[in-house]
Order: sequence, then C-alpha cells, then structure tokens
Amino acid sequence: MQITDLLNESILSLPGYLTDANKRIFGIYLISAFLLAIPAFIVHTTQRNVPGFLRYLFNKKVWLHPSARIDYGLFIINRVIKTLLWAPVVLTMVPIAIGFSDLLEKVFGTLTPISSNQVIIISSFTLLLFLLDDLTRFLLHLALHKVPFLWDFHKVHHSAKVLTPMTIYRSHPFESYLYACRMALSQGLAVGIGYYLFGPTLSMFDVLGANIFVFIFNVMGSNLRHSHVRWSWGDKLESIFISPAQHQIHHSDNSKHFDRNLGSALALWDKWCGTLIKSSEVGRIRFGVGNHYAGHQTLLQTYWRPFKEISQRFTRKPSA
Repeated sequence: MQITDLLNESILSLPGYLTDANKRIFGIYLISAFLLAIPAFIVHTTQRNVPGFLRYLFNKKVWLHPSARIDYGLFIINRVIKTLLWAPVVLTMVPIAIGFSDLLEKVFGTLTPISSNQVIIISSFTLLLFLLDDLTRFLLHLALHKVPFLWDFHKVHHSAKVLTPMTIYRSHPFESYLYACRMALSQGLAVGIGYYLFGPTLSMFDVLGANIFVFIFNVMGSNLRHSHVRWSWGDKLESIFISPAQHQIHHSDNSKHFDRNLGSALALWDKWCGTLIKSSEVGRIRFGVGNHYAGHQTLLQTYWRPFKEISQRFTRKPSA
C-alpha cells in the first residue's frame, strides 16, 4: 500500500472514533457525559436555564483555547504517525498469550480446564481482562511520572491548560506507543491465563464490542475527566473508583497533585500505593504543570520538546 493510501486511510478513520465503543469519544459516552453535566451544572452554578447550561458546557474560552487547539491537532497528526511509523512495530497480543500459556504449563504442569460452565468462563475472563488492563495502565502511568525521561514525554499530556474530551488524545507519539504495547501485553497475559485455566474457548461479556466493565465506566462520565465540569462520586465510591473530579485533580498545576490519582478506573491501586486523594480534600484547581513549565505552546514544541529535555538531562553536568 502506498504512503498516500495509508495517509488517506488514517484520516478517513477518524470519524470512526464516534462509532467505536472502545474509543473514549464514542457517541454514547459523549451523550452520557452531556447528561451527567446537567446535575453538575445545577450544583455548581446559580443558573437554572438551558442557554446558561449550554454556555457553561460549551464555554468558548475552553473549547477555543490555544491549548485545546493543540489537542485537536495532536488527535489528527498522531493518528497519521501511528499508521506510518509505530503501528507496524508495536507488540502483538498473540505471541504473548501463547508464550505465557506455555510458561504456565511448564511451571505448573498441564491443567484440566477448571470449569466448562460458560457463564463462569466468560465472567472470569471478562473480569481478568478488565483488572489486568487497569493494573497495567496504572503501572505504566506510575512509571511515566516517576522515571525522569518518561516524564519528559508524559509532560505533554499534563501541559494542557484547559481540559476537553479531546485531551485524552493529547500525548506524545512515544507515550502512545508505550500504551499500545501495554495493551498487547495485558491482553496477551489475560488470554494466556484464560487459555491455561479454561482452554481455548474464551469470550467476554461485551456491549457493542467493549468489555462490559469498560463500557459502564465510560458511560458513567469518563469524558468529564477531561473537562471543566466537576463531577464527584462521593468519598465512599472514590475509595474504589476514580471519579472525573479525582482525575481533574491529577491535572492540577500544583506539583503536589502530579503523582496522585494515577489510576484509570479503579482507585484501589492508588489506595494501596498511598497516592489516592479524594475530591472532597481539594478545593479549586487550575490545570497545567505550574512552575514545571513545559514549553508546549505549539504543535512543533509538543513533539520536539521532550527530546530536547532528555538531551539536556543526559548532557547536564553534575553539580559539584
């Protein structure tokens, strides 16, 4: 296939994000976020009318902010970069699944399938997929914050001055590559474990092709995580699941919030690592990296800046 064909294919595939339940900006998820923003609007404002709500939700200062425009550009350009450069070399799930299943068999011996009940098999495999996916997201996110040269790349995401649902796609291509490999690894491990425990007949409970747990999480306002709409789930639920308000704290320009609420869906990983903070514990925040100025004011800076910072990091002379 010629490069021009690949380019056209990658660009033409973008509207498909609205019809794919595995994408954050799937139409149903956007509609649910719109509806959940209504009670948030009522709680946090004194207005009680439709025009006021629409101005609140579609605030021009947010959606047309220079930071938001960079998000839109990254969404398109990163899709092209993925198609042309790193998609062909990303890890794939099948060899990981086969290799891990073989490893389990060598270590623990051949195992007779522990159940032939399809409800048990499907339920267990669906839950396993979800847990491994969420755990590996947390671990990679933790590494992106704690490993200095990885933080140089992840800082692209945190440099957003305003949040919109498109901010989920505000990432450096290298970070996107790491997340793609993470997905292959988590799915491969889940399939390998499932194959070893239950045999080759594996399937999951899904809604429109998405893991049912992921679907429920996204319907519960995942797109409000990257928005100016503060949507809290209360202290009890926020001890188990990361609410939109908690993720907004993660985007605070206050450095003491940078390494908090690293989880995607489950708050348990943060709770066990001591990085959890509930929305009731934090007042008003601003988004960005604060004094850790990232210099991501243009698309070119967004792509190039991490490499410049890494170069400076490795060539900087140690202090006496």
